[in-house]
Amino acid sequence: MIPRLRTPTSRKMITAEVRERVMLSPSFASVTLGGTALRDLVVTGADQTVRLFFPREGQQRLRMPTFSNETWMAELMVLPKSVRPWVRTLTIRRARPADDEVDIEFALHGNSPMSNWVRRTEPGDSVGIFDMGTTYRPPDDVGGQLIVADESALPAALAILDDAPESLVAEVFLEVPTVADIRRYETTEGVHVHWLSRDDPGRRPGTAALDAVRQAELPPGRFYTWVAGESRLATTVRRHLVSERGAAKADISFAGYWRHGWSSPG
Repeated sequence: MIPRLRTPTSRKMITAEVRERVMLSPSFASVTLGGTALRDLVVTGADQTVRLFFPREGQQRLRMPTFSNETWMAELMVLPKSVRPWVRTLTIRRARPADDEVDIEFALHGNSPMSNWVRRTEPGDSVGIFDMGTTYRPPDDVGGQLIVADESALPAALAILDDAPESLVAEVFLEVPTVADIRRYETTEGVHVHWLSRDDPGRRPGTAALDAVRQAELPPGRFYTWVAGESRLATTVRRHLVSERGAAKADISFAGYWRHGWSSPG
C-alpha cells in the first residue's frame, strides 16, 4: 500500500481571513481565504490537505495553536471550549500565490459545526490553516488511473484533475448528494468523468460510486487508484480492486474521510 500521507518538510500555523464565500450548488460552497501569511504555505498541488481552524459560534476571535509540530493537537485540547476553535481536515481547491489567496470547497451537511460556520462566515473573519500533506502519489510506471470520490472528497478529486498532465488517462467516478450538485467540468480527451447523484437521502453515501466501479470497464493493464470519502466506500473499492480486478495493493491510495452513522463530512 502506498503511504497514506506525504507530510510537508516544513510548515507553519497560518492565520488568514475570509475574503469571499460563494454557493456552488445546493450541497457545496467555496470560501476564499487571503492574507500575506499565506506566503508561508508551500503549494504542492493535487490533493493538498490542510487542517482548517475556525471559531465556534459566539466566539469573538480565533485562537490558534502556537506549535507548528505534532504537539499542536495536545496544545489545542487543553484549551477550554470557550476559546478552543473547531478543526476540520479539508483540501485546497485552488491557490493563487500572486494574490495571497486559496480557495477551499465545502460539502454542506445539515447543522454540523463546519457547515454552520460556512453559512454564517463573512469577509474579514479569521481562519487558520496548517498544511498536512498529500495522499495522491501515482507511481511513474503505471498506465491509466482510477479516481473515486464521494462529496467529501470531491474537491480533492477535482484539484487532482486540475493539476494533472494532459497525457492523463483516467476513469473518474464522482458521487454527489443530488443531481443539482453535478457541475460542468472540462477535462482532457483521456479523462472520462462519471457524475453520480444519490438523490434519495436515505441511500448510504458511497454506494452509487461503489456500484459504478464494480460495473465499470477500468484502464487496461496496471493502473493506479486514488479513492477517498466515506470509510466503507474507500475500503470496499480497495477490496474489490484487489480481489476481483487483480490490482496490487501497492498501487492503491485510499482514505476514509468520515464514517456514515458516526459523523458527517461537515
